[in-house]
Amino acid sequence: MNKRDFPKIHFYDQDFVDIYDKTWSWLHDFWLDANCNEASTNGYFIHPENEELFLDQFESIFSSFFLVYSNRNYPANQNLDYFYARQEKDGAIRWKYNVKNDTPIMTENNLEGVGMPLFAWAEFNLYHKSGNKRRVKEVMPVLQKYMTWIDEHFKQQNGLYNVPPEASTMYNSPRAGTFYPVDFNSALAINALYMSALGDILNDKELSFQYKRMYFSLKTRINSKMWNPDTGFYHDLDEFEEKLPQKTIAGFWPLMAEIPNEDKADMLISHLTNPETFGTDHPFATLSADDPAFDKNGNGFCGSVYPAFNFMIIKGLEKYQRWDLARECAIRHLYYLLDGMFPGDTKIKGDLWEAYLPCKEGHAISPDNENWPKTRYVHTAGLSTIALMIENVIGLSISLPRKTVDWIIPNLEVMGIENLSLKRNMITILSNKSLRGWEIQMESEKLYYFTINILGQKKKTLPIPSGKCSMLIDKL
Repeated sequence: MNKRDFPKIHFYDQDFVDIYDKTWSWLHDFWLDANCNEASTNGYFIHPENEELFLDQFESIFSSFFLVYSNRNYPANQNLDYFYARQEKDGAIRWKYNVKNDTPIMTENNLEGVGMPLFAWAEFNLYHKSGNKRRVKEVMPVLQKYMTWIDEHFKQQNGLYNVPPEASTMYNSPRAGTFYPVDFNSALAINALYMSALGDILNDKELSFQYKRMYFSLKTRINSKMWNPDTGFYHDLDEFEEKLPQKTIAGFWPLMAEIPNEDKADMLISHLTNPETFGTDHPFATLSADDPAFDKNGNGFCGSVYPAFNFMIIKGLEKYQRWDLARECAIRHLYYLLDGMFPGDTKIKGDLWEAYLPCKEGHAISPDNENWPKTRYVHTAGLSTIALMIENVIGLSISLPRKTVDWIIPNLEVMGIENLSLKRNMITILSNKSLRGWEIQMESEKLYYFTINILGQKKKTLPIPSGKCSMLIDKL
């Protein structure tokens, strides 16, 4: 086994394996050296736009969640480090940069160039997939200055943050009048939560407490001001702190931030299976289906399905132990990506798209922009075809510092992963049906702790020694 190969997945539906493999094979074309526009792993992970090379904060943060599974073929931190290196004296990090001339991109709708503050979430994930504590120590001062900049420029007297809704990338979402966006405030709560966790990793109690206090402050305000018990949803606020009527996908960010209690979470999550709001055929539409502006053709954030937002919701469902629903939605979403990749109509060219139709198969359509959505958009589609495939369809949760692998599955199926690199440890975990019953075969170079959780049936944690071994589920 060449340690530079990508991990192999096994699944009973070969189409899922094919789209996973195809995504890895396409990645090479998008690592570009800004000086010559040629492919290079020393370059940055960029999707060219009209021959311009832009690095996007939102895209760079989210792509790190699947690049961590590349067995170090592609550095998941490279784009993030680009943003850190361009931090300004007051702590500002802008949401987009032109890589050719290193200039930040500002727009009329976002004069400060502020983006979704999720760097700490990405760094926490990188730490658990790499075990690199030194990196946490190095990036922490950058992240602290960035949080200070956001506090000084966007925090209002009521404790909430005012930024343009475009900061969340939802460019044409019907959110007119938004002064306090629910998604940005929730994302900041997520970042504060993970800043506290990074402080714990560094054993810095003061740092951990500082951001935990910030988190609880935001949590209280989002719950008290943005939750509407009549709609069972979190809403944007106008400048007078009045809730706006629209239900957009932004209202699900509080799940990821662990903001709702169980009762509120039940009401919020019920929207995901309600066909009149967000339970569209292809989960999840970016605008509630009962909104007058909802467009079955997608039309940007008027109803399209975006893989990055699906990833956010599915990770939010995990926070509330809704493993079954998370897996079911991930699989349904992947089937629609497969339809887009391998359409039945031979006249239509298949690909991975930036956005999809909410009510049937195919990519979304915009009446105003024939060049949208972007094709071969592996930068966020990889979240579905790689990260959700490993974490939610196969069901693996990995922490290198803890030396743990959790396998959470609703029932036993023929599936698994082969030759996944955990730093200096290659592991293989496969489930198969043999004459003796369901058997899990494992191979590892070093000891780790394996937890199998068959929902509603069995849960067991075992130390897995180096070498090959197997276990019979019936004997657990």
